[in-house]
Formats: sequence, structure tokens, C-alpha cells
Amino acid sequence: MDTQTLTARTEFAAAINQICSERGIAPETVLNAINGALVASFKKDYPEQALKFEEDELVITADVDSENGQFRLFVGKEDAKKKDLKEITPPGFGRIAAQAAKQVILQTIREAERDSVLADYQEHIGEVMTGMVQRMDGRNVVIDLGRGQAVMPPEEQVHTEFYRLNSRLSVYLKEISETIKGKQIIVSRADDRLLSGLFQREVPEVNSGAVVIRAIAREPGSRSKVAVESTQAGVDPVGSCVGQKGVRVQAVINDLNNEKIDIIQYAEDKDKFIKSALAPADGLNISFDTRSGETTVTVPSDQLSLAIGRGGQNVKLAAKLTGSKLRIVSETASPETAIVATGAEEYEIDQLDLETKARNILVEAGLTHIEDLTEDKLDSVKGIGPKTLEKIKVQLASYKS
Repeated sequence: MDTQTLTARTEFAAAINQICSERGIAPETVLNAINGALVASFKKDYPEQALKFEEDELVITADVDSENGQFRLFVGKEDAKKKDLKEITPPGFGRIAAQAAKQVILQTIREAERDSVLADYQEHIGEVMTGMVQRMDGRNVVIDLGRGQAVMPPEEQVHTEFYRLNSRLSVYLKEISETIKGKQIIVSRADDRLLSGLFQREVPEVNSGAVVIRAIAREPGSRSKVAVESTQAGVDPVGSCVGQKGVRVQAVINDLNNEKIDIIQYAEDKDKFIKSALAPADGLNISFDTRSGETTVTVPSDQLSLAIGRGGQNVKLAAKLTGSKLRIVSETASPETAIVATGAEEYEIDQLDLETKARNILVEAGLTHIEDLTEDKLDSVKGIGPKTLEKIKVQLASYKS
């Protein structure tokens, strides 16, 4: 039998050819699936015969005659040639075979279409795409990407965003992951690379490579810092990303639901880079401790709150952006009161001295910001006992004092 195109002498062969042509499926894929289903149907309906063949080390095979469309079953040794096989097709098996073939064809079409869609999106992993919120599946958001559906799990969502049905949004195509429901396209709104992709889409200089994004530090939904550098003389990297009257960066901000974005000139000079990263604070004095790897930033007392930022956000993002362990010290305060940020904190609540279990429960509940930890919200979180709850409240009081 020709595995590429069946001889269209029967309605069955013509139908198979048409389906395969329309769906982009190889006829061999459908026929192999049908043959497997026919063997399974025989074993189910004639278990005693099937068991005897197995005991005799004989293999049951199925075949579809391309000339007359008949289903036939054979038995023989595993490596036997077709002429040495014995036909064992039971009387009336055609009706059973037809039903099995129908189910297999439908299932094969669905699987082949899904595999085709996944293969198509596999080539676009790492890109930013626009999709529409189709439905909620538990805590997952299902996104319609056009040809296929993607899933945005809780850890890839932005906790400040509310995903309304039929709303359009940009997502980062992160991976195709094997789950209990099979392979799924995973997209993200929280990944740093979404921000990079949006700038590539909005800024021609970034898309062409004239401006390069060197580093990103992001607290999704709240604020981001982006370090950019020019690879061509005469190109202003910050100005290119901001755009005339801020139109380019505003387009990215709008796409991220008003997430604040600081665009910073990248510099090889660590001193200069750290000072830029800690903007809008000014008048900073930088000193490096090569033994501890810590960078001490001495700040004028009137600039201290700007350098640290609300909830330590500014210094945390600056530490992550520059890859430095920053120690913020006021000119008028003692060294013991210094604020230290490593850039390794994943969430704002990581600034509290929380037990790992309690911290993970809060993250799972979406309470990742200090301001989220109100008494009402904490009381409603499942899995946190009274003693742990009291410890969290003590940590909050200490942090805010």
C-alpha cells in the first residue's frame, strides 16, 4: 500500500486522502492508527483466540485493502512475510472494524492537529505574542493565541492584574511543557523577557540591534528598571527607548497596565552604573569591599528615602540590575542602621524574616507585597496557624516601625 496517497478506488480511500490533505496529516499515520485499533478490537471481542495466539508466540496484524477498502486480520510469526500470514478475519468483523476506524480517524485528526499547532508554536518560543483571555481553568488563565490555546499558571501571572474574559493582552511564550493534561503552551506576564520583547516591538533601534538591553530588574505589576546601551555611534539608547514625548515607553507601560519603568544608561564603570541604578537618589558616594563583595553606598540624609524606595523597592531593583550586594548608609546615621539588598529577593515580603513554610503559603495566596498583608487578608489565608500568624504580625510591626 502506498503510504503517501491511497489508491482512490473506494470511497474509503478517497475519504482518507481528502481528510489527510485537508488536515495536513500523512495517510500512513491514520492507517497505522486504524490497524492498531482493529487489533485491539479483535483482542477485546475474541479474548480466547487472542490469548492462544499469544501463547503460540504469534502476532496479530491488521490491513486495509487499498483496492476494495476491506478490513482484514492476519496472524503469524513476528518477522513473517505477508504470504506466510494466515487470515483470521471473523465473520461480520467489518461492522466492528468500521466503527473502530471512525473513532480512530477522529482521534488521530485531533492529535495530529494538536501536534501541528504545538510544532508551529515551538518555533516561536521566546517571542511576545498577543492573545485573548478565553476562560479561567481553576487558577490558570487560558489564553487564545489564534491557532491554539495557551495556559498562564498562577506563578506566571501578575498579582495586581485582573484578567477579564475576552480582554486582549501581550504574553511571553515561555515553553511547551508536559503536564498531566498533555503538552501545553505556557505563557507569562511576569517574566522579565516580556518587557524585553515589548521594547523590541515598540523601539526600532532595539529590534535592529542598534540599542541593546543589558539587564532588567522587575517587580511585575509595580516597577522595573531597564539598563540599555548603544552599539552604534550617535544613537542615544535612553532617548530611543523613551521616544518623542515618551510615546514609546508609554506604549510599553500601557501594555503592562501602568507598571512604572525606569530606563537607565548601562555603564561598564560599576561606580557610575550603580549611581544610575539608584536614581532618582543623587549625591551618592560609592565604596567597594573586595573581600566581602559588598558595595557601600553613602547617601545624604535627605536622599535616603529615595535611594531605598517604598518597601526597599528601589534599592532591591538596583541591586538586581547591577548584580551587586548594596549596603545603603545615611551620612548622618550609624553603620548599624544600614539597609542591605542583594538583589536575590523574589518578592517584597522576602524582606520580612518569615519561616519558609509561611512565606510559601503567602506567595501561593498571592500576598507578595507588604501592603497585601492586611489583617483581613492574613486571617483568610488557609494553612497558617494562630502562632505563625502572630509571628507574621510581629514581623510586620517591626518592619514598619
